[in-house]
Parts: sequence; structure tokens; C-alpha cells
Amino acid sequence: MKRFWISCAAVAALSWPVRGQKVEIGRLDRGQIRHVETALGHLTILEMNEPVSTVAVGSPVFKVEWRGNKVFIEPTETNVATNLFVWTPSGRFNYELDAAGSVLEMDFAIDQPVAGHSAVISDRAVAKSSDPSPADVLIEADSVRLYGPISGRNPIAVYVTDLLEHDGRVLIRYTIRNRTQKVYLPGTPRVAALNAPRFHESLYVLRDSQLGSNAAARLKSSGETPLEVIKTEVRSSRIDPNQETTGIVAIKLPQAHAEPIVLRIVFLAGPKGPVDATLVL
Repeated sequence: MKRFWISCAAVAALSWPVRGQKVEIGRLDRGQIRHVETALGHLTILEMNEPVSTVAVGSPVFKVEWRGNKVFIEPTETNVATNLFVWTPSGRFNYELDAAGSVLEMDFAIDQPVAGHSAVISDRAVAKSSDPSPADVLIEADSVRLYGPISGRNPIAVYVTDLLEHDGRVLIRYTIRNRTQKVYLPGTPRVAALNAPRFHESLYVLRDSQLGSNAAARLKSSGETPLEVIKTEVRSSRIDPNQETTGIVAIKLPQAHAEPIVLRIVFLAGPKGPVDATLVL
């Protein structure tokens, strides 16, 4: 009996809320700015009542990702505050991310109230009723392997991280790293499929792979065919020195394919030459 009461007391203690930590529910007016308290090593979640279409954050000190109707925020340094914008079908919402502070005072989650039954839309329902979204790339996509290293001779490099094929389309998630001392503007990517690609190894084995610089240089083809770019999204259109950004490009494939397709994703050239990535589907 004594052991039973000790166990109950332990469970009760673990269930007590920590003083100061907050999970808030409140309507956010698009004309106001909501302050968000964060802490190092902890996530803060903004849960909107609609799917998030895109976000923009003022400083790379804060890591910000979004999936469906949720925005995940994690600070990486102290003493830095910045602003955050979140877009949904209803419009733009404004936040001020305060400098990372005490865990006891941080916002664990800030939820928007659901106005009514018609506004309750699950992430899965959204995915089924529309084209794949950037959230799908994060949740359901296949990881892309890197076959061979990216040459260090070009200080601006593209790394393809995930891809998702769906209904004759493919969504590709990438990261661009700028290791120069100047600002780089990648522009809107263009994508082309290589005609009759040939490689010294089987391309079937290299599916879902990005070819490194040397491997891409050894790839042969009879030309290339531009593909329709359906949608592009990028976290920041400006990449400062020694910084990086992530983006997504959605393209329409030329046809249903049993054989591997080789894509070349090309951005605006940098100071040391072309900025591109070669991907095998």
C-alpha cells in the first residue's frame, strides 16, 4: 500500500505544470503584433486555424519551419530579437520573436482558436484536396542522397535534400549555401530534363540521388528539354555572406516514367561560375 501511494505522488508531481511556462489560445488580429517568448534548446509552436502558405523571419538566428497549420520556432543564440510573418489564406499575421530567455517564461505553444466547424481542416484533408504543399515535402518526401562531393571551387553550392513525386509532378526541396563574402541573389530556378542521359554507372541505382560536381561533369546527354516550373518558394531571396537559405521548386514531369529522369536545376550564376544541381529521379 505504501508503494502505491508513493507511485501516485510521483505521477501527480510529474503532471503538475511548471510555473511560468505558457500554452496560450487567443485570436490574433492581423493589425496587431504578437510577442513570442522563446528559450534555447526548446521549440515554440504557433498553431494556426488554417494551413500556412509561407513564412518569413528577419534573422537566421531563429530556425523557422512550417508544416500544415503549424509553425516551429527555435532560437540558436541569445540576445537577438527579430520579427516573423506568417501567411495563411486569411492573410498575414505578425509576430515579434523576443530574445531567447528563461525556459520558465517561454511560450511553449500559441494556438489560434477555431472559429467553427467549417474552419476545422486537418493537414491530411488539405493534402488530399489540393496539390502537394511544402509541408508534404517535409513530412512525406524521400530523402535525396549525394553521390560524390560538391566541388569546393565554387563557393556557392546547391544541395537537394528531399523530393516528392505526385500525379506527374515533383516537388524538390533544396538548400543554397553562400560561402563568399558578397550577397548572392539566386533568382527563380529553371529546370530542364536531360535528353538520353548516359553515365558510366546505372542510373537506376542512382535514383533519388544528387550527382556531385565530378559525377555531373561525366554525365553525357544529347541536349536538354526545359520543364514547366509550377511553383517556387524560398525562405529568403537574398543570401548574405556565409549564410544559407532553403527553398522548394515544383515542376511538371514530361510524362509518367519507368526509366530514370535526370534533371538540372539552375540558378543565377555566382562569382565563380554556374550555380546548379543535377538530380536523378
